[in-house]
Amino acid sequence: MDKIRMMTPLVEMDGDEMTRILWKMIKEDLLLPFIDLKTEYYDLGLANRNDTFDQVTVDSAEATKKYGVAVKCATITPNAARMDEYDLKEMWKSPNGTIRAILDGTVFRAPIVVKGIEPCVKNWEKPITIARHAYGDVYKNVEMKIPGTGKAELVFTDEDGKERRETIFDFKGPGILQGMHNTTTSIESFARACFQYAVSTKQDLWFGSKDTISKKYDHTFKDIFQEVYEKEYKEQFDVLGLEYFYSLIDDIVARIMKAKGGFIWACKNYDGDVMSDMVSSAFGSLAMMTSVLVSPDGIYEYEAAHGTVQRHYYKYLKGEETSTNPVATIFAWTGALRKRGELDGIKELVWFANALDEATVETIESGRMTKDLALITSLENVTVLNSDGFIKAIRGNLESKI
Repeated sequence: MDKIRMMTPLVEMDGDEMTRILWKMIKEDLLLPFIDLKTEYYDLGLANRNDTFDQVTVDSAEATKKYGVAVKCATITPNAARMDEYDLKEMWKSPNGTIRAILDGTVFRAPIVVKGIEPCVKNWEKPITIARHAYGDVYKNVEMKIPGTGKAELVFTDEDGKERRETIFDFKGPGILQGMHNTTTSIESFARACFQYAVSTKQDLWFGSKDTISKKYDHTFKDIFQEVYEKEYKEQFDVLGLEYFYSLIDDIVARIMKAKGGFIWACKNYDGDVMSDMVSSAFGSLAMMTSVLVSPDGIYEYEAAHGTVQRHYYKYLKGEETSTNPVATIFAWTGALRKRGELDGIKELVWFANALDEATVETIESGRMTKDLALITSLENVTVLNSDGFIKAIRGNLESKI
């Protein structure tokens, strides 16, 4: 067959460690043989971020604004150990946090459901979609180590030079300090994205924060959600028979464990980071979840929600065989290709993305899968494949469809 042609490039953000290896395999075996793939490439591997003083991350986000659709590989957010390992100039911030701060928007994450991989929460009958706010909070924080006795203050100086001060704590000895922020505009965008996604997918929306403790910060989230709901979405929710439900985050977590699923769970930035891993793992695997950042301007960035699989990468470097699950990374590519096809009116590209999704799911449901899934599947007589073998099995299914 002739290769499917693209009109507009995708922004391609390469990553780190084992997911970087999978990234190359997926392109070579599942994409390049079938698509005249056009991408604007950015190397977000930690070494290159260090060499460019992290400017490459900013550049990739700005390119995403230009082209409208991006696909991102998993990347390292360095800690002290990584500082030594990669000889870093400084402890660079999370690239995801940097990109999300530039694009704003909301991250929607949903488990990839396949037959034979049942949720370990027995009453979950339908997928739970996590809607994660993608701006501010701990990911754009300012931190300080306190060396000894002294007073910490929160100070705001308005444009006229007037100051407002609040004492945070009178330190009697060493400690630590952290400052976070958010904006009304970003919270409003987050709320609208959640309500609009609920309407478009006809799902109830749950939201929780800790407004009883955080009486200004979290309470602002609660108030804005309620205001946007009542002014803009209540009528649509009523017509569709949908429910918007707010409660404290700890109550939401307790209810989630007894729910049947089939709704959207809106979370603040850090809550969504943690809870999306819990939901994806409970549905089967961290490598079995889709993730897309949707900005208020209609910009889309698709990624795998998991990490770089460091342990497997070290085995790979030793020449040992690995059975690393590439499904979330495949679905990141198909999500981006599907959206590019929709925006550019290329039906063949949309069809291809759907076919690759189906081929991936069918490979697992036929009993051929990576080790992480083989350990939890209810299917019998399964075949455990290494990373390359699994991708080639998917290619076989894809070729049969084509």
